Amino acid sequence: MTVPVNATNLRIPLDTGRDREFLDSWAELEAIGATPAGGVERQAGTAEDGEMRDWLSRWLRNRGFSVEVDPIGNLFGLLEFNPGAPYVLVGSHLDSQPRGGRFDGAYGVLAGAVAADRIRRYVTRSGFTPRYNVAVVDWFNEEGSRFKPSMMGSAVFTGTLDLEEALGTTDDDGVSVRDALAAINGIGDREVFSSSGPRQLAAYAEIHIEQGRELEKNNVTIGLVDRTWAANKYELNVVGVQGHTGATAIEDRQDALLGAALIVVALRDIADEFGEELHTSCGQLTVLPNSPVVVPREVHMHLDLRSDNDELLAAADAALRRRIAEAEIRAGVKVEHRKAHVWPGHHYQPQGVELARDAANDLGISSMLVQTRAGHDSTNMKEIFPSVMLFVPSVEGISHAEAEYTSDEDLCSGVDLLTEAVARMLDGSLDAAGAGHP
Repeated sequence: MTVPVNATNLRIPLDTGRDREFLDSWAELEAIGATPAGGVERQAGTAEDGEMRDWLSRWLRNRGFSVEVDPIGNLFGLLEFNPGAPYVLVGSHLDSQPRGGRFDGAYGVLAGAVAADRIRRYVTRSGFTPRYNVAVVDWFNEEGSRFKPSMMGSAVFTGTLDLEEALGTTDDDGVSVRDALAAINGIGDREVFSSSGPRQLAAYAEIHIEQGRELEKNNVTIGLVDRTWAANKYELNVVGVQGHTGATAIEDRQDALLGAALIVVALRDIADEFGEELHTSCGQLTVLPNSPVVVPREVHMHLDLRSDNDELLAAADAALRRRIAEAEIRAGVKVEHRKAHVWPGHHYQPQGVELARDAANDLGISSMLVQTRAGHDSTNMKEIFPSVMLFVPSVEGISHAEAEYTSDEDLCSGVDLLTEAVARMLDGSLDAAGAGHP
């Protein structure tokens, strides 16, 4: 990439060989938990997740970062330029979905680490002292595949989820978050950042693959995320009566799986009715007793509704509740609402969007506004801290699958832009943005 010579706002020169450094580290990272089809499996709190965290800790310490872990397992690498000053935090997550993609989350962590290290080297060479310090984060359990809810680490960090509730959450085998973190030496005994402690945050930045096709369709390199879709996520129990599949008459059955199936179909019907502004899904079913000759007595379901229109989402939610009531009657079952995980659709601070746009223009990188339909840790962080969220293209929009792919060129362009954006944030460029959404 050629940097315009008149880019007066440029803070961090783009060093020769910078791409090779990132790509060599990326090759090491993506090999951990690799699957035969080109993806990865590193679910939260597993041995593979622990191996990833150990790798990141070594990478950070070898470059002069101090590494600390908080009580919910968020891992931080810290660089102090200005003692006592707040920090700009940058990162994402290292955990993955089962047989997931190798770019989702992990790219943002390594990109953030490389960006912070480039800034460190520039500060060492130039003698310039930034206004703020910088830290890198791997948020624990962003994916929510093993432990629910998703975005757990950032939710505890921002106070929207109780720490003890999170630590007590169990997976399908009854293993708690607390025990899983202890098994990988991944649980800290004190907060790394707090609003009243010695370390505080000034702003947050995250980069991620798009998980959509808008950038690819428009041949644009960087997405400037200005809004997140709202999401309603539910855990349901469909409760019926266990019986013999041969001996129990159809009219006498209280089939929990039939009730669950009716709800799954209802979700698709509602999506078709409301159109492109609504996404619905049922991502997980657990059937009990799951025997071929037994009418199921119970089904656990995880489902969600997402939209960028709050009124439409409320209407779709009401429609789903009506269809659930109909399923109860038709299947002769009872549907229990176990848990809900809801986040609103809010804008990111416009000052952060403009900061990233200006940096992209100065670097000669094409950009456009995009929305995120998926949840990210920045979804939590933007409600508390001025935040910048960036996307790089994802080929064919594939994500949460082994075929997920982003080109080396786009990955490296994203790191270059993230470096410049974080450098400007370290100089206080988002101080006027304030906390929370506009």
